[in-house]
Amino acid sequence: MRFSFRSLPRYRRRGGPAALALTALVLTPTPAAAAPVGPSDHHCAHLTLVRVPGAEHQRAACLDELTTAGTVASGHTDPADWAGLTPKHLPVPEGVPGIQIDGYFPDTSATNTNNGWNHDAQFVMRLPDRWNGGLVIAGTPGNREQYANDRAIADWVLSRGYAYAATDKGNTGLAFYQDGKKPGDAIAEWNDRLTQLTRAARATLARHYHRPPSRTLVTGMSNGGYLVRWQLENHPGLYDGGVDWEGTLWRSDGPTLLNFLPGALRHYPTYSTGGEEAEVARRALLAAGFPAGSEFLWPYHHQVYWDLTQRIYREELDPGFDGPTEAGTPFCAPGTPACDADYDYAVRPDEVRKAVEKIALTGRIGKPLITLHGTLDVLLPIAQDSDVYARMVRRAGRDRLHRYYRIEGGTHTDALVDTYPERLRPLTPCHRTAFSALESWVSRGHRPPASHTVPLPAEADSETRLSTCSLNTRGGAAQPAPHR
Repeated sequence: MRFSFRSLPRYRRRGGPAALALTALVLTPTPAAAAPVGPSDHHCAHLTLVRVPGAEHQRAACLDELTTAGTVASGHTDPADWAGLTPKHLPVPEGVPGIQIDGYFPDTSATNTNNGWNHDAQFVMRLPDRWNGGLVIAGTPGNREQYANDRAIADWVLSRGYAYAATDKGNTGLAFYQDGKKPGDAIAEWNDRLTQLTRAARATLARHYHRPPSRTLVTGMSNGGYLVRWQLENHPGLYDGGVDWEGTLWRSDGPTLLNFLPGALRHYPTYSTGGEEAEVARRALLAAGFPAGSEFLWPYHHQVYWDLTQRIYREELDPGFDGPTEAGTPFCAPGTPACDADYDYAVRPDEVRKAVEKIALTGRIGKPLITLHGTLDVLLPIAQDSDVYARMVRRAGRDRLHRYYRIEGGTHTDALVDTYPERLRPLTPCHRTAFSALESWVSRGHRPPASHTVPLPAEADSETRLSTCSLNTRGGAAQPAPHR
């Protein structure tokens, strides 16, 4: 790789608000090689010619800065959409001029109020002047909108010369389950919208840069990671590979969050009050899949995530459980009629499993996939999620296409690293290292290290952990990823 000081992006530190919400490979800031669109092209020159196929509405803008170093001030991102997903001191790259396209595809729902449109199926595309020939597609985590990955993913890949596109998945917000006609329809739309965006973005880049992208990579966290898995299982021809950052697991026979979250809601109140039954309740939580050593994270997740997540996803897939009530009763006591703390997926009617089957994963990936998941994730416990998915890939005979890195000390969102800097490690630098490993894998055939547990670097300070994550097995007590 040719190196020049001019090719390096400028970085500055910017704090972000915390918010409630779902051979060695070492990270370096060196960007991928990029080339100008043309020797005399200004980034506004072809603004009126940029068209997104299939878009019902679009708005293009030429920007001096496509990263959040500029888009916050220019109004081309929404900080509330990415609040609480990254550490507050994550460096922000600068120096990426280009074109941003905001728009939406035809849709009948209106949960997304971004840009004053009150219209779902919104997307954002960013086309840098200095393009490396690649395209990164991202689906958003949780029920957030199209700007949710701007700090965690978009900033970094744009600084490396990639074009970037993201979607709101077709419905947003805590009442996303109101979209669709049948149970499971709202989540199924997420998959369709990412496929739609990928095809449209590839065509847009081919027209704008006068050549198609040389590689298309898909990535995302949580629900976005689920989308990566689903796309590589169902539409592998659209992509060269993907990075799955703690993707949500859906399969009709479980485990899913509908299996383990009710247990958390039943047992945590007893654990939190102490007394004779507290240890019994703790063991019940561990048996449900919540990792030993994660107890310090349980109060936050009980207050913020477990109850809300159980109720809204159960409403999407099993609305009949609570009859006319919509998304249950918050923090109801076990024994209360239609209480989600008593929910038992195993005894629910067959139509519930059919709804989950509509969105289920199989493990039959068709392109290289790197999965990373924190061992202290207590929203999607690793033993009930990515450990299981790794076994699914193996049983499908696709493990040659898969690498799985269990990141010791990682939890579901990196914002909690700011609260517990000595006990947690951020996953953002590990995602960047994994992305670099994927680049080498799909572009040069350099296979990443074998799947394993990446040990927590005990001697590293918080600043080093924020900028470095090695996937190499040397120098630590790495353990093989489980294939039970």
